Amino acid sequence: KDDDVMIGRPYVEGAKVVARVLETVRDKKKIVFKFKRRKRYHVKKGHRQMYTKVLIEEIAVEE
Repeated sequence: KDDDVMIGRPYVEGAKVVARVLETVRDKKKIVFKFKRRKRYHVKKGHRQMYTKVLIEEIAVEE
């Protein structure tokens, strides 16, 4: 049924998820800026985190 809700702690027994990896990409650049006043200290760095886009195609529960 579509209206049944199952909650697992920590997972649902007999559940199966079918997923497909779409792509592995880099996130938008985050700027890290460190600054100490009156000390002539400042550092600017950039960081781009890798992440994977996943498409969940099916969630099935064996009964």
